Formats: sequence, structure tokens, C-alpha cells
Amino acid sequence: MNFSYRLGVLFVLIGSVGLGAYFQSTANAIPAHSLPPELVPVDTNMHDFMEGMFQSPYRRLKEAIASEPKDNNGWKAIRSDLLILAEGSNLLILRKQEKDQAKWDEYGVASKQAGEIAFKAAKQKNFSESRKAYESMLIHCNDCHKAFANGKHQLAP
Repeated sequence: MNFSYRLGVLFVLIGSVGLGAYFQSTANAIPAHSLPPELVPVDTNMHDFMEGMFQSPYRRLKEAIASEPKDNNGWKAIRSDLLILAEGSNLLILRKQEKDQAKWDEYGVASKQAGEIAFKAAKQKNFSESRKAYESMLIHCNDCHKAFANGKHQLAP
């Protein structure tokens, strides 16, 4: 390897570590609604956000978690979609609402927490706990849909 290439790799690694440390140290320190301008949500309406972020993982997960996976690939699919849904709930919290922001945040946090529990249970291949937390996550999603979407878009496990 030539010197320039190795130097470039070194700078990328240093930058990655620095950015990782920055985001790790500020992740809990910055209130969600006073984020730096570069950390604002993509400009789109809520319907497009929900459909684009949640619909596909929810549909795949609904089928995958209907019964206990028979192999590691089944568990991997469940873990992946649970992680997407849990982290997606964090993204919901970044979106400002015209009314009742505190309730919006509460539902987002509750969905994220249930999704995280489901994800961790799936990592342990604990189907009953994963399924239970998944259903809890959907309850929080449905409560939010009742409050903010006039009861539309109710999700079934």
C-alpha cells in the first residue's frame, strides 16, 4: 500500500471515531426538538414517512413473527425488522406536531422501548418474550394512531 492510501485510511478512521464519539456523547444530551440543523427530519408529510419507514418492515414482521422461526435466517429477519421499527420510533420523536407534542413523544418512546425489548428477546431467540413485546409495540402504535390519525391505520399482530 502506498503512503497516500494509508494516510487516507487513517484520516477516515480518525474522523469516524470522532464523529461516533460526538454522536454518542450528544445523543442523550440534546433535546429532540432543538437539534442542530443538520439533524432535522427529511421534509415529507406524515403519510409518506409512515408508509416509507414502517409499512414494509411491519408487513414482513407480521408474517415472520406469526410463529417461532425454525432457523437462524428466520430469527435474523425478525431481529432486523424489529430493529428498524424500534429505531424508526426514534425518528418519529424528531418530527414536530402542531398539537400535543408531549403525547406524541410519549407514544414514540413507548413504541421504541417495546421494540427494543422485542429485538433483544429475538437476539436471545426467546419467541414468547419477543412476540409479547412486539404486540405491546403495536398497542402503542395503535394508541398513537387513535390520537393523531383519527383512529385510522390500526395494526394487527
